[in-house]
Amino acid sequence: MSGGDDVAGAASTSGEFESLHEIVAMAHQVLPKEKWDSLIGGAETETTLKRNRLAIDSIAFKPRVLRNVSAVDLSVGYFGRKLRLPLFLAPTGPLNLFGPGGGATVATAAQAFDIGHMLSSGCTPLETVAEVAPSALRMAQLYVRGDDSFVHEYVGRAVACGCAAICLTVDSAVLARRDRDFANRYRTAGLGKRPDQPFQAALDWRTVRLIKDTYEIPLVLKGIAAAEDALIAVDHGVDWIYVSNHGGRQLDHGRGTLDALPEIIDSVRGRAKVMIDGGFCRGSDIIKALAIGADLVGLGRMQCYALAAGGEAAIIRMLELLEDEMLRSMALLGVSAVQELDRSYLHPAPPVATPNALSAFPLLDWSPRR
Repeated sequence: MSGGDDVAGAASTSGEFESLHEIVAMAHQVLPKEKWDSLIGGAETETTLKRNRLAIDSIAFKPRVLRNVSAVDLSVGYFGRKLRLPLFLAPTGPLNLFGPGGGATVATAAQAFDIGHMLSSGCTPLETVAEVAPSALRMAQLYVRGDDSFVHEYVGRAVACGCAAICLTVDSAVLARRDRDFANRYRTAGLGKRPDQPFQAALDWRTVRLIKDTYEIPLVLKGIAAAEDALIAVDHGVDWIYVSNHGGRQLDHGRGTLDALPEIIDSVRGRAKVMIDGGFCRGSDIIKALAIGADLVGLGRMQCYALAAGGEAAIIRMLELLEDEMLRSMALLGVSAVQELDRSYLHPAPPVATPNALSAFPLLDWSPRR
């Protein structure tokens, strides 16, 4: 996909889906209303969810011309290996709700495409994923559901399974109210209480020190939304700052992650790598985050759409289409490698669409389902 390949013909011609629109439309068709609503929904008024898209859509490109873009390289190197794209499939709890195999299916797709995969501790067991995707770049996300022995047990399993990093989620002290789930009487994590949630509520920097002092595995903190916390994190030796607001599913009325990203990048000053998720659906979305300074961009809902639309094959096709969109955008920006991107290629601009979880797909009819 790099080197001398013609950008216009970069995407594979295989597969039934010709655009990302079609993948999302298929997911909408096959998922029951309660699962679809839960997938696209957020907390309370869904303001944070909408601001994720608003932040992305409020940035325009400032392209340069007459540059040799006959060869565009999207590869990056992290965790001691080369990745085909600066992407990872973000941790998403019960993936089995959207397709057979759940996290194992998603991991095998990531392995096939040579991108990263982060497994939620609320998903498929670590050992199962390691068995089916042994050569994938696998990272393990952790919700703290017990005392220190619980943390040691899970991190130890992640190390034994060959995970490249452990990710501690830090923005979920309590579970948000997700009104779509209440309306559908849908029993997901957003409805009701967990008896082990107090452990997550009691989480503080002591657990960060515990992991850093005990294990050599790189540590990621997921849910950082302010420069102040990013600075504390790097002072604790955290290796990766994960800018996230849980896809707008936790604190309502928060900022879009792309709004928060610049101050976090500027505060960290290279002392840690930075990954981000939050509404990223198109190749151009991803390039905006990279130009601001993110190292890796996570895909949450997009992997769920593809998993529902056709399992591993549809996830791979989704990644092919994203790759093609990224290649074309990079070439039209006048950039031939990810490392060349910076903020000089961006400019603030008013959005042209009303933001929501699906506003990146304007060609589809999103009439309410009954």
